[in-house]
Amino acid sequence: MVQLVRLLELLSNAGVNFVLVGGAAAYAHGSTMVTQDLDLCGEMSRENIKKLARALAPHNPKHRMSPAKPPFTEEQAGTQCFKNLYLQTDIGQIDFLGEIKGIGGYEAVRAGSEILSLPDFSFNILSITKLIKAKEAMGRPRDLEAVAILKRIRNENENN
Repeated sequence: MVQLVRLLELLSNAGVNFVLVGGAAAYAHGSTMVTQDLDLCGEMSRENIKKLARALAPHNPKHRMSPAKPPFTEEQAGTQCFKNLYLQTDIGQIDFLGEIKGIGGYEAVRAGSEILSLPDFSFNILSITKLIKAKEAMGRPRDLEAVAILKRIRNENENN
């Protein structure tokens, strides 16, 4: 079962440094395109990766890109350096990325973000303008479809 909001809440409450990007960010900005995973740009420090591992531990995180699907553990998080993490958990899939094409690394992505507050927690989300830039840089058909939708939403918001 995919519980993307629950994943965001877990990471936010655990103090993980991340910015929501990708399809879930587009959806939060008003896109009707549906996604089944979370794309996050995160600080790739060992301490932040350990926070990520601790937050996800009850939900059986595994490296989904590895054929053997080994577990993602706090011990591993403290001893290895990661550029990106592609994880599957019992409650959803997370791509935890060190940089976003068209924007840059975590600090640049964070600088281009805004805070989204929900009733029980808040987190950073890439601004609609930066999200458009990132999706244009990716250039895949689905990303370009999202760009058209996001530009329309941004124009509507500017005119209201």
